[in-house]
Amino acid sequence: MLEKLKNSKRILMEAELEPVQGDRFQPTGFPDIGAGTYQLPDGTRKILLESAQSMANRLENTIIDPGGELIEELKGLSYVKVDLEGESNAKTNSLMEAHRLNSPFIITDAKFQQTFKEEADYAKGKPIDWRKIAKTIFKYDVNSLLHGVFLANLEDGRIKIPRAITGFIEAIDAREVVYGGVKNNPIDPSGKIRAQEYDKDVYGNVPYQRMEYTASAIKVFFNFDLGMIRSYELGDNAEELLIALGLLKIRLFLEGGLRLRTACDLQLKNSDLTVSRPKDFVIPTSEELLKAIQEKIENCKEMFASPPVTKISTQTVSKETNQNTSG
Repeated sequence: MLEKLKNSKRILMEAELEPVQGDRFQPTGFPDIGAGTYQLPDGTRKILLESAQSMANRLENTIIDPGGELIEELKGLSYVKVDLEGESNAKTNSLMEAHRLNSPFIITDAKFQQTFKEEADYAKGKPIDWRKIAKTIFKYDVNSLLHGVFLANLEDGRIKIPRAITGFIEAIDAREVVYGGVKNNPIDPSGKIRAQEYDKDVYGNVPYQRMEYTASAIKVFFNFDLGMIRSYELGDNAEELLIALGLLKIRLFLEGGLRLRTACDLQLKNSDLTVSRPKDFVIPTSEELLKAIQEKIENCKEMFASPPVTKISTQTVSKETNQNTSG
């Protein structure tokens, strides 16, 4: 199924999207910046509808069930599960944590940290063996090799694995749609009548403005760096598992509904992804990919931790912040 990729260093994919209704959409917004609009040298106005960072999170979510666990069909993949104790009794895992294995709830566990360093042959002031690093990450959290991990909280913070899958969505020939509205208070538009126990300025009629966009085209792009995957020298089974898993996430993202925000509900305009490199490769269906992954999980089980889900407990405290406290 993946034989045609043997000599390919990357897979470049794209698909055209469109709003499910109407023409307007709401792009991702950035603090103090707003929407990421820009202009090409030929004058074409474009907008970054979804960033690479946001797309990484969305791809990760494709294999997580509503309870925050790995979906049943992919049981056997490696990841780390954490029970928080002390000030919090929540549960988390490396699939959900923003920094994956570098989450303070994971990498600060003394036993896990020591085991990881020993197996990765990693120590402060010692040259890094990236093959051992990749093998150890694969053992404990497969997904960190696909989406990247910067182990800044481990020793001197030199382990940095770039993401192998990069995705983003752009809108071409973008135009602003400016409109407004008002939050109505049917009791007292002036906002003077308030609840005795709540005196914040949330009362009264509040006018507001909104900005959405239209575009002549919306495209989603994916760049899958196969050369990076192969550079880890994990062996054919592990490489094929990572490639199939990455492609499955892309498939599930596009098939699972593209309501990215309240006012950004998209769908595929054409029937499928197109591959611009390599030219003769067709992305397998999600069913085909899932079957291949399940076979590779079985073939790779000796490379995973035993059991594949590593469980740790992390003690938590509550930190009171003040003007002299950062973080």
